[in-house]
Amino acid sequence: MVSHDDSTTSSSQASFDAAIVESVGIIYLSKAFTLVEAVAFEQSCQQAFEKQPALKEIILDFTKTQFIDSSGIGALVICHKLCQSKSAQLQLVNVPSQVMMALSLTGLDEVFSIKEVVEEAESDVCSASQSEPVRASLVKNKLENQPETHPSVRSKAKRAMDITGALVGLAITAVLYVVIGIIIKLDDGGPILFSQVRCSWLGQRFEIWKFRSMVTDAEARKQEVANKVEGPLFKNENDPRVTRIGRFLRRTSLDEFPQFWNVLIGDMSLVGTRPPTPDEIEQYEVSQWQRLNVKPGMTGEWQVNGRSTVTDFEDVVRLDLQYQRKWSLMYDAQLIIKTVLVLFSKDSGAM
Repeated sequence: MVSHDDSTTSSSQASFDAAIVESVGIIYLSKAFTLVEAVAFEQSCQQAFEKQPALKEIILDFTKTQFIDSSGIGALVICHKLCQSKSAQLQLVNVPSQVMMALSLTGLDEVFSIKEVVEEAESDVCSASQSEPVRASLVKNKLENQPETHPSVRSKAKRAMDITGALVGLAITAVLYVVIGIIIKLDDGGPILFSQVRCSWLGQRFEIWKFRSMVTDAEARKQEVANKVEGPLFKNENDPRVTRIGRFLRRTSLDEFPQFWNVLIGDMSLVGTRPPTPDEIEQYEVSQWQRLNVKPGMTGEWQVNGRSTVTDFEDVVRLDLQYQRKWSLMYDAQLIIKTVLVLFSKDSGAM
């Protein structure tokens, strides 16, 4: 039996050709795989299982696809989770080099089953057993083919601003390290620095650095703290895990100065969106993945527009997308200046 499915959203006529042959569903991806297409794609995956609950495999054919952004990545992750919950296999075929680049950068090439990778330059077809050499080659030789999900991603001027700011920031951090390090050691004797896995552009994972502001077993005690924010974001202004010196560090944002290292090596930018944790993006809807179209920043719209008072994650996403719409080097400079002013106001608070 073969059935066809057209999935649409209220904002466009995005659709996918889809077919179900016995226990195998095939979805043919479109030329662009951005927000509108990603929402329609998620609906196609759900409808496939509704029409055929006994599906054992879903094949995604990327033959036509030329561009993918964070929403497309998010839709693939959501579809993968759906297949897992249904005990079905998800397989990607005819994956073009630019899509493969995005999957490689985010580590998803090691999560998804990828049967065929088509390299545009030579039009070679590679098997799954060759995926590691293909991945290394793509990452090393085709960085210029990274998806341009937002103009800021490839802006050399923005990168120059980041490097300059990071070098100045690290010089200040080196001085602060001596003083803050002594106080932290005297407070509870634990480590001076704290690292945590966060997600960057397209969902890439990286290790973020901060001056430690919580007790040493904070991660293990997270379930003891109530979340005061609606949605995936976790935040509690009166978190009992925060140390005495930690409260001061957070109020003044001094705890975040080690992140200038993350900016210098390119994981972050001086200005961008708030870097989420992997647990957070596991709960994202397709539309919320848009905030990952730019690099995360040490500051941004949320930080200068009342991060202590914004308690709805949808408002955080709205501010992040507002930054993406307004972005320019001048706007980055304005947000940096506003951040400095916020730090010296009584309303400053922890991220």
